[in-house]
Amino acid sequence: MKVKIDIDTKVFVRLVFVVAAFALTILVLYKTRSALILIGMSLFLALALNPPVSMIARRLPSGSRVGATAIAYLMVVSLIGGFMLLVVPPVIEQSAKFADSVPGIIDDVADQRIIFDDFIQRYGLEAAVDDSVESAKNQAAAVAANLGNTLVGGAGALLSGLASLIIVLVLAFLMLIEGPTLLNRIWGLYEDPRLLDRHKNLVEKMYRVVTGFVNGQLAVAAIAAICTLVVLLTLSAVFGMPANIAIPLSVIIFVTGMIPMVGATIGGAIVALVLLFNSPVAALIFLVYFVIYQQIENNFISPTIQSKSVELSALLILSAILIGLALGGPLGGVIAIPIAGCVRVIMLDQLEQARQKRQSMIDGKKHGGVIRRVIEKATSS
Repeated sequence: MKVKIDIDTKVFVRLVFVVAAFALTILVLYKTRSALILIGMSLFLALALNPPVSMIARRLPSGSRVGATAIAYLMVVSLIGGFMLLVVPPVIEQSAKFADSVPGIIDDVADQRIIFDDFIQRYGLEAAVDDSVESAKNQAAAVAANLGNTLVGGAGALLSGLASLIIVLVLAFLMLIEGPTLLNRIWGLYEDPRLLDRHKNLVEKMYRVVTGFVNGQLAVAAIAAICTLVVLLTLSAVFGMPANIAIPLSVIIFVTGMIPMVGATIGGAIVALVLLFNSPVAALIFLVYFVIYQQIENNFISPTIQSKSVELSALLILSAILIGLALGGPLGGVIAIPIAGCVRVIMLDQLEQARQKRQSMIDGKKHGGVIRRVIEKATSS
């Protein structure tokens, strides 16, 4: 049995245009993904900085938003510069120290092989062990020789990152200055006062979600940094490590801790690597501590704080983070919680509107029934 389907030409052309437009949109988004990521980061930064900028603007005699934004940016740049000065020199120093000490560590390990001399001599492994030790020393020397090239390559990547950071800062600066004016122009396009009030309330709620997330993540990162500082100072006192690396390493934990779930893990790996340069035992103890702390943070501290900040349950927060990490990597993990919070606000608004419509229909039917009964009584009498 053959089935014949007739499709109107206009419907077919419209369908083709819709599919082509969808494909073109996907292609444009893919081609401009780098720029869109920078714009998205700028918007996120602007939303996070808007509360302090507004507070500074209210305190300035002129009330200038440009001046308030400039002051806020000066503080941000100062923090970034202080972070670089505080963290980069100790890390470079510890890297150079490790590169210089590796051959000595290998010699010490080789000297301890007397414990296994009987086993080595019994199976004739002297030549193989000597070759392995010599190969390890040569590779360590090559690493030390190439350390300068590695640092130069890292400096190039750092400069590229700084260029992207400058673009983000400039875009966020312009958004902070022009954002209120642009938003007022958009509100001026509304003709329905009720719809205007509803959308203003919706935007205000989503804005509170984003700022609440930023404040909550700052609190989570601060807790991780303080705990790390206490542990590092204790390890420095016990194992005789330089105590001046404790604060820079804690700052690294704070900065990377702004990325939910995976950020602190990245920071913990960096700290453990630096500790390994000084004391392998201290590095092992820190790793054990950090694995335990990370489980506590991911399952209790972060969900509890963020559930109060963005009004999401711990289950929804963990689910949003996992989906964000799977789709967008670390950046997706950062914006997953505020996006989930904003989606919740929109869904609640739509559900409320649907409830009001249903209630209006029910009330209309009730009023209609009362009017009909009144009319029927009047006509019958």
